[in-house]
Amino acid sequence: MVDIARLTEVIEPEVNALGFDLVRVRVFGKSEVGDDEIALQIMAENPKTGQLVLDDCVSLSHRISDCMDALEEAGETLIEEAYRLEVSSPGIDRPLTRPKDYANWAGHEAKVNLVNPVEGNRKGLHGDLVGIEGDLVTLEDKKSGRVSFPLADIQSARLILTDRLIAATRPLDTSGADDILEEQED
Repeated sequence: MVDIARLTEVIEPEVNALGFDLVRVRVFGKSEVGDDEIALQIMAENPKTGQLVLDDCVSLSHRISDCMDALEEAGETLIEEAYRLEVSSPGIDRPLTRPKDYANWAGHEAKVNLVNPVEGNRKGLHGDLVGIEGDLVTLEDKKSGRVSFPLADIQSARLILTDRLIAATRPLDTSGADDILEEQED
């Protein structure tokens, strides 16, 4: 079994050292995706843009790989099996993993899965995120109306792609786009 807390403890300083914020550390494996190996997924973002460009992902991937290799050489193996490292931006329909995500994305549609049921034994909620106060998240659920629940009770949450979210999302970094050449067909 992989210790996500220990992985996060190792990875977060490497992410921060490059000026990025860690969004999520996730390990998924053979049973989840039918793949032959485990994947270590790191989602991070530049706090100024809310994204990572390809060069950022490459730099972060190398830094994390070097760190994990150094720990393994020192005798600490964080993941026993062979694994694939995936470093990415959270994307527009991003997972909500930190308290600040619930504040920053208030007013946008989200899907939330809870550990403990609320409002008539419901664990799955879908509606507009109202925000967070202390450790209490509030959502205007499409079926139950306004529902509040502890942040600690959230199993998973993510934004839903809507026109409103697209309009509110900062533009992608287009640096280098002018260098793309289109090939003409003969």
